[in-house]
Amino acid sequence: MRQKRIYDDQLIVITGAAGFIGSGVVRYLNDRGMTNLLLVDDFKHTDKWKNLVGKKFVDMVSRYDIFDWLEGREDEVEAFIHLGACSSTIETDGDYLMDNNYRFSVNLAEYALRNDHRFIYASSAATYGDGKLGFTDAHDTLYDLSPLNIYGYSKHLFDLWLMQENVLNKVVGLKYFNVFGPNEYHKGPMASMIYKMASIARSGKPIELFKSNDPENFKDGEQVRDFIYVKDAVKMTCALLEDAFKDVSGIFNIGSGTTTSWNQLANSLFKALGKEANIQYIDMPKEYLKQYQNYTKAEMMKFFKTHADQESLIKVTPMEDAVEEYVQKYLLRNARW
Repeated sequence: MRQKRIYDDQLIVITGAAGFIGSGVVRYLNDRGMTNLLLVDDFKHTDKWKNLVGKKFVDMVSRYDIFDWLEGREDEVEAFIHLGACSSTIETDGDYLMDNNYRFSVNLAEYALRNDHRFIYASSAATYGDGKLGFTDAHDTLYDLSPLNIYGYSKHLFDLWLMQENVLNKVVGLKYFNVFGPNEYHKGPMASMIYKMASIARSGKPIELFKSNDPENFKDGEQVRDFIYVKDAVKMTCALLEDAFKDVSGIFNIGSGTTTSWNQLANSLFKALGKEANIQYIDMPKEYLKQYQNYTKAEMMKFFKTHADQESLIKVTPMEDAVEEYVQKYLLRNARW
């Protein structure tokens, strides 16, 4: 049994707190009067510290120091939102990914479970691989998944560890699909295509989209993805902290549950910029031909059913509206959320 709470509202520990989704979680909780937050992150040589300017929290520590900080504070902590990871799908240092994404997650989960803390963590849609098995978040399909890169595999291994330890009923895993929006300035090659295309479109150059490698089923630029605005992804994530959902557990997809083609995305961007559409189609690189995903769509039935009585949680921002807000309110002003 827990001892008496030290704070009226106990600590929420957020890893990856200065990152894209993590800083959005801090903003969302701040806006709801929650400031008793411990932020865990490492800045290295990035500007992601700027994502935390104006936000309120009690302390920040490196992931390398987190367990020392937590020692003796077991009864001060209420929950973990574990978003910290190397999210680069082109990272090839397997030892680094296994240490950063898998072993650190195991150690943090063991601490949370041992002390009866709520544990919400980021898995990834990259665990689905080429999508041939679909995009269902049912647990009985976990062993069948085959990620395409070692980043996806490092995330998949942690999902499997939780299942093998029979603790998926005590945690919440979130498989984020194509998240875009403010606070991704530091992500470089891993930034969303919206972010990358915006600078090209603003310069007056055409946006280049891949020609189809499957013209019978997808015309050029008509390949589709499940894009979700970061504000919606954050809202869904933080909902799982609420008392109403404290007994919710397992792995959930976090996406819009709809598809958007690259053509639709590009046209929404040009509209938000007040420019005429200027799209060119280029040949797909040979190395992409056999593994390119022409279709992704999160199966959201499990999340929507769990939150069926919370309409505001399951309602996502329409793509065109999300792109317009992102461009007008953030990108053109170099502003952060």
